[in-house]
Amino acid sequence: MYLKFLSSLQFLAKQLFFVRSMLLAGAYVAIISASFYYTYELRFDFKIPQDQLDQILTKLAIVLPLKLVLLFVFGQFGVLLSYFRLPDVYRILFAMGIAAAVLWFVLPLHLTPPRTVIIGDFMLSFLSLITFRTSLRVLNEKLLQVGASGNAPRQRRVAIVGAGQTGSSIAYDLISRKALGMRPVVFLDDDPGKIGRQMHGIPVVDTPDSLEFVKSKYGIDTVILAMSNASAKRIADINTSARELGLKVEIVPSLTELSTGKVKASRIRPVEIIDLLGREPVELDSQQIASMIGGKVILVTGGGGSIGSEICRQVMSYNPKRLVVIDQCEVLLYHIETNLREAGYDADFTCLVADVLDRRRMEQIFTLHKPQVIFHAAAHKHVPIMERQPAEAIKNNTIGTAAMADLAYTFNSERFVLISTDKAINPTNAMGASKRLAEIYIQSKFLSDTSKTKFMAVRFGNVLGSSGSVVPAFTKQIAAGGPVTVTHPEITRYFMTIPEAVGLVLQCGTLGKGGEIFVLDMGQPIKIVDLARQMIALSGYTVDKDIEIKFTGLRPGEKLYEELKHNDERHTETPHPRIFRFEGNPYAYEQVIAFLNDIKPTLDTADRNTIKRKIQDFARNTILTSIERVPTWANVSLWAT
Repeated sequence: MYLKFLSSLQFLAKQLFFVRSMLLAGAYVAIISASFYYTYELRFDFKIPQDQLDQILTKLAIVLPLKLVLLFVFGQFGVLLSYFRLPDVYRILFAMGIAAAVLWFVLPLHLTPPRTVIIGDFMLSFLSLITFRTSLRVLNEKLLQVGASGNAPRQRRVAIVGAGQTGSSIAYDLISRKALGMRPVVFLDDDPGKIGRQMHGIPVVDTPDSLEFVKSKYGIDTVILAMSNASAKRIADINTSARELGLKVEIVPSLTELSTGKVKASRIRPVEIIDLLGREPVELDSQQIASMIGGKVILVTGGGGSIGSEICRQVMSYNPKRLVVIDQCEVLLYHIETNLREAGYDADFTCLVADVLDRRRMEQIFTLHKPQVIFHAAAHKHVPIMERQPAEAIKNNTIGTAAMADLAYTFNSERFVLISTDKAINPTNAMGASKRLAEIYIQSKFLSDTSKTKFMAVRFGNVLGSSGSVVPAFTKQIAAGGPVTVTHPEITRYFMTIPEAVGLVLQCGTLGKGGEIFVLDMGQPIKIVDLARQMIALSGYTVDKDIEIKFTGLRPGEKLYEELKHNDERHTETPHPRIFRFEGNPYAYEQVIAFLNDIKPTLDTADRNTIKRKIQDFARNTILTSIERVPTWANVSLWAT
């Protein structure tokens, strides 16, 4: 029954489309015919000779089909009538221009209208068609405004900060869509040369530093930041000033959306913490990444997580032969599957519920799909939880990585990219140690075996918005009225966005020759307490007045600051300015295997301190290839108990 109803709707839609096309064709016929006739009238001063009058219908029988066909070729029949932009003007211009050229150069002389008629008809028909289309657009916008006026909200008086192309686009959208309830009344801009000028009839009155005066004189209650090239500090300063004056602050989204020319007023959003962190856009060598991924089978473990799901999304944009997504959690797997389907990738991926520690299941997946590039993002990552359960950290993060690396080696995969963490650097907690052991394993395996597989790891710090990270935690605490909990007033962390981190991970995959540990440029570390203050202010509250910040003390295994490299690693540059290569002294593969074989049987029975001692003993007693040295992480006392 449902399918029958859906089929009826589709049939009705086709009929409506056909009727609309016929009405549009009728309008085009009338405009072209009238333009052609009145061109003759103008040419002969409204006294057309009888011989020319007798030929008009004959020549119109040639001109009319020619122009209709060209309008169809240039896509002017399947368009939304109310949508008319500059590209449509160009298409109509080309269609009428080609028609004039055919009449001038191609037709036999006895069928050709007078040259002056061809020129006049070209100009008149072009102007008439764009006038018709523009009128439809204006009429549609007026009808929308009238229809929405009864339910329209009170018009907020808006100051747009940034009198450039972005600000112009926002102002136009707000003016033409009054139902949005925002009326731009002034522009503010840092460029003194723009002050005193107008855009869309709206004056550029001053710089953003004069918000208090502008609010008083023009009665604004909303500020829209349309400064695509402004620094994060400048945005933060304006945001702070506006909020202190009780103004609502919104911002135009990302540079990527602006560059496509698709900025719409409906996409304006509140200022977020990411806007204030000053992260520069990442430039990637898309050609290299496409060469690594395009036409190949890509496997992503932990594909339902914050990082894994973004890897999946970005991988699909490079046209792999197939993407295989693995995750233990069916709920997360469902989310990424739905996300990819909505993006139009129905036939190009497979989502599988699987555990990387299930050897038989993973062998089955590798046998069936034969992945060529593997991004291993599956991991336990929460420091305090893993501190209480170090055995689970070792199982999933170390042994799971080793199992996946062994399969990549067995099946001759081209590349194996381990998603690591800055907590693996001189680790002071079980989670960091388990990830460091995973790095050690893939490095030693690459150097010990002759394999086609290039093993590499990528380290980076905190990513904004990932599950369990500080930003969502602060958001929830602020929504609950506080307090916002920070472990220590001096604690700092590096932050980057998830898309930024994943883009650089893909770039690392193209740079690796095997055995490397890559580290991403995380920018400058940020004090967590400063982050908390900014988020409280963004939510419209005052620190310690509305929302309290409470210091709770460092958690087990937590550092005040994150380090960037081990003492036994050498820092070298790569072709990409945001990626660095650390070349440490690898461990002997046989000793790494011996350690894993020794610790595996104890993971389900030994207490957590025993497991931590075994890890430290390994770090103290293992000889690094080509150098005998005790790693600093071997000297840390049992982290937390």
